[in-house]
Amino acid sequence: MIKRKRKSKRSLETVNDTSIIDSIQYDFEKIIAATNDFSEANSWGKVDSELFTRNSSQGDVEFKNEVLLVKLQHKNLVRLLGFSTQGPRGFLYTSFVSNGSLDHFIFDPIKASILDWDKRYKIIQGISRGLLYLHEDSMLRIIHRDLKASNILLDEKMNPKISDFGMARLLVVDQTQDTTNRIVGTYGYMAPEYAIHGQFSIKSDVFSFGVLVLELLSSKEKTFLLNDENPEYLLSYAWINWRMGTTTNVIDPVMMATSSSQLDMLRCVHIALLCVQENAADRPTMSSVVLMLNSSSLTLPIPSQPAFYLPNSRDLESSTSSRSNTRQPTSKNDLHLRVWSSITWRK
Repeated sequence: MIKRKRKSKRSLETVNDTSIIDSIQYDFEKIIAATNDFSEANSWGKVDSELFTRNSSQGDVEFKNEVLLVKLQHKNLVRLLGFSTQGPRGFLYTSFVSNGSLDHFIFDPIKASILDWDKRYKIIQGISRGLLYLHEDSMLRIIHRDLKASNILLDEKMNPKISDFGMARLLVVDQTQDTTNRIVGTYGYMAPEYAIHGQFSIKSDVFSFGVLVLELLSSKEKTFLLNDENPEYLLSYAWINWRMGTTTNVIDPVMMATSSSQLDMLRCVHIALLCVQENAADRPTMSSVVLMLNSSSLTLPIPSQPAFYLPNSRDLESSTSSRSNTRQPTSKNDLHLRVWSSITWRK
């Protein structure tokens, strides 16, 4: 039984006391013995463990962030079962998630076929509900800050579970955003206001969610080679095709050919583009996203240009300029382009 104590309304990075969850702290040697060295033949052995090197201040912060979020309980979040802090390293023990991370499926041409549209749609919905819980429905307001395909784990029924809260930040209930001088996360999933200015909010996670949805729909990474030769940014590719009315080009062709739910796929591309809009205020909240995903009769607003849009990324742009009344890149976006040009191929 976990002791319930009031948690300080401070950033997770400022919390230094893990005593509030002493009841799930275990002796490492006892865990080894109880699980027969994590043997899968033992039902107690079916846990995942994560190793943290805690001989640096950042490693210690990330470990404590994970532990302090033990109270988070949602079917679309990985559940923390226990931890140990012996020696210079720390171990986290989480519920076993048998199918591993999402990136191993959607970016593998063979494994991607396992995820048909119904499974992918369930994954999109599950991630959206998990984020909604973090942002609005839990006791805390949590900004994940590192939502990406490799941090989404899939159980035996392909239900998604958000993992890796080492970079997470806690906001006061009535606080909507914060700033940091230390940018953490993964380029390509980062919202522009965070990547450039260190400003983060629930809308930063919404941006990451939009990128992730486009990856799920296309089976392409955030940066990919078009026709195996031309570097392309997924957001630009999706935006150009959406403006041209060729959104089906964005969707994995195998999935398009094997499903009769093309309209739902196109709607998800539209929702993803709403999530990756350049201006954070224009992006929907996760509660709005969940509503849009579950109500096909709801009219979707028209998205504006996505962040880090590369106007010269394809010759398609020249053919659409005459028929589009969408705003053109501004000096602010030019700054985004220069930043993006320097980070596009970082993983």
